[in-house]
Amino acid sequence: MIKPAALITIALLLQGCAGALMVGAVGGAKMANDERSMMTQFNDTDAGFNIINALSQDKELSERTNISGVVVNTNVLLIGQAPSSALRDRAVNIVQGLEIGGKLHNQIRIGNPTSFTSRSNDAWITTKVKTRMLNNNDLDITRVKVVTENGEVFLLGLIERSQADIAVDIARNTTGVRKVIKVFEYVEPTS
Repeated sequence: MIKPAALITIALLLQGCAGALMVGAVGGAKMANDERSMMTQFNDTDAGFNIINALSQDKELSERTNISGVVVNTNVLLIGQAPSSALRDRAVNIVQGLEIGGKLHNQIRIGNPTSFTSRSNDAWITTKVKTRMLNNNDLDITRVKVVTENGEVFLLGLIERSQADIAVDIARNTTGVRKVIKVFEYVEPTS
């Protein structure tokens, strides 16, 4: 006879497998429907890792700031907080030195790094925005990247203007969102 603890463990493991399967399926669909070539997608991911690595090499930036970078189609979005403009500018200069190739959008705010609670709330806001987008039949969510920092939602991607308008409207009308910033690169309609 199987013990109750074993049944609970099996149930939890199966839930994890189902979740991983769903994430894999959505991720695969996102890659297949992305306007960017597979090589550009790879290069964007690699550039994101390079940004994290380069910023973490600077001890003062690593200890005193909360800065991250997102790369879509070689365009870089820097977000987070730095306690001074000198530290913000140092981070920007480091990222510019990586020569990623696209436009750099500096959205680093001057101020103390956000708390763990604030970052957890940002993750929750991102989840709510993505869920609402997923439930909207008029929006192709595979074309939109959503990032939240201190209640500000940043929307990125290669997208048609009509799709961008839908994404912005959804984000603006999501509880907890203080501001929506568009960092889209617009493409012509495919029809």
